[in-house]
Amino acid sequence: MRLREELPDFPGITEWVNGQVTKADLAGSPVLVHFWSVSCHMCKESMPSVNEWRDKYAANGLKVVGIHMPRSEKDTDIETIKQTIAEHNLTHPIAIDNEMKTVDAFQNEYVPAFYLFDENLQLRHFQAGEKGLNLVKKRLFRILGIEEES
Repeated sequence: MRLREELPDFPGITEWVNGQVTKADLAGSPVLVHFWSVSCHMCKESMPSVNEWRDKYAANGLKVVGIHMPRSEKDTDIETIKQTIAEHNLTHPIAIDNEMKTVDAFQNEYVPAFYLFDENLQLRHFQAGEKGLNLVKKRLFRILGIEEES
């Protein structure tokens, strides 16, 4: 995806956990879409930051959607995915995308990957890999219109 492209729909989702969301549900709010996989160690390391942002900035309107993207056939086991969701306290909506249709709609190749959309659902920032969390956070502050924490 390119900057300023509109948030795609979530086609071909195998199953939703913690409630289903649509593009229409997200309109008018800044949105963080987080791609991850059960077999990705870096993904699990980034989950506390995603949870912190979800909880801390909900009052600023932030919505978080997780997309589970399998990296191998083993990663498509729904019970393992649900267990990981519970273990890491992922209480936001999570789409299990075993057919990779939403992955394709986002043109995503990476986990972890972070897509940050403004309230008009236009892509404002993309970051792949855990090392980019500080860059995501800086852009998140800008989109939410809040001062950076020192």
